[in-house]
Amino acid sequence: MSCPREAMGRAAEVVAPSSSIRTDGDCPVAQVNDLSRSLTAFDPISTLVVVVEMSKASWLVSGAVPGVERQPLKKLEPDATALLRLIERWRNEAVRAGRPISRIALAYEAGRDGFWLARWLIARGIEAHVIHSASVAVSRERKRAKTDRLDAAMLMRVFLGWLRGERGHCGMVAIPTMEEEDARRPSRERESLVNERSRITNRMKSALARLGVRGFKPHLRKAPERLAGLRTAEGTGLPANIIEEFRRDMARLALVREQISSIEKTRAERLERAPDTGPHAMVRLLARVIGIGIETADMLVREILSRKLRDRRAVARYAGLTGSPDESGLKRREKGLAKAGNARVRRGLIQLAWRFLMFQKDSALARWYRMRTEGPSGARKTTMIVALARKLLIALWRLVTTGEVPDGVELRPAA
Repeated sequence: MSCPREAMGRAAEVVAPSSSIRTDGDCPVAQVNDLSRSLTAFDPISTLVVVVEMSKASWLVSGAVPGVERQPLKKLEPDATALLRLIERWRNEAVRAGRPISRIALAYEAGRDGFWLARWLIARGIEAHVIHSASVAVSRERKRAKTDRLDAAMLMRVFLGWLRGERGHCGMVAIPTMEEEDARRPSRERESLVNERSRITNRMKSALARLGVRGFKPHLRKAPERLAGLRTAEGTGLPANIIEEFRRDMARLALVREQISSIEKTRAERLERAPDTGPHAMVRLLARVIGIGIETADMLVREILSRKLRDRRAVARYAGLTGSPDESGLKRREKGLAKAGNARVRRGLIQLAWRFLMFQKDSALARWYRMRTEGPSGARKTTMIVALARKLLIALWRLVTTGEVPDGVELRPAA
């Protein structure tokens, strides 16, 4: 009997090699792992451990080879094939020392190279992990020594602790498939284009303000035709160089608008072609909530809601919407948001929280916000909107994973 598909079409995610599998009847269920420690028993006698300190110019590879006293260290050109040959050479050294290798575990720090190397190694039978850079504790000395050799030794130390199943050494990043990475690109590109559109428009408005021209909207489509008729505060027309600059800026603005429209059109077509497959079902469900559009729904699903996070605390922590307490002795204070998670999700949620108050005034979350901010003794609205954003994220996460509609939230009719 085949396993039923997950509720609301949750997208499948790459399960890290450390994730354990339990069986309930005939259907295997993957336990959600926060990747803070390995769940696989570590046998140092039969495990070849490799870490790679990666840079643009070279890779420094360090290994812990069973049966070999020295800890080998080798600098390579950034070449995956050369890395694979080195790992095979160390494996043969362990076999000659009487230590047959049954497991090869490799790790490198997350950075500019992304996840391609991890996927490439996993496809060749090597257990690859990507270390979360911010999870590695470093010395707090004012001028600490930092070299590739010291960094490789530090990565080896924390990776061995992680393999032993001990918490606090480091955390791993879930390795996405190429399809999952590619699915995030349209939303991120659109955000970049929107920022570029705002930058061009603001620059033109600033130039007009310096000439005393107000009320002109350079982002309108007919703005180029009206440039010649503009008059400065001194009663003269715009200078020739300003006009030429504005025409170039408006041409760039038209191109940006066209590209944004193309991204939105392509996304709508993909949703229509496969409305109930993978994350598309999540997007369509979120877009039914009044106040949430396709763009926000797509961003939330691609960036956070399609991930297999352990619980609501993990969801809030990934978005960076958790607090950062500072307690020592009698001192107790709150330093504000941790801001250690996905900044794109955090920005979008705070904007969505303000919009949610406008379109879902009768919901339980909106009533909760008003009850705590109204009156002379109410809390600051800008502080409480962050709390509302966190509650809203958790409510939307439950909606797409369990189908539980938040109390009082109005939905559009299903298409």
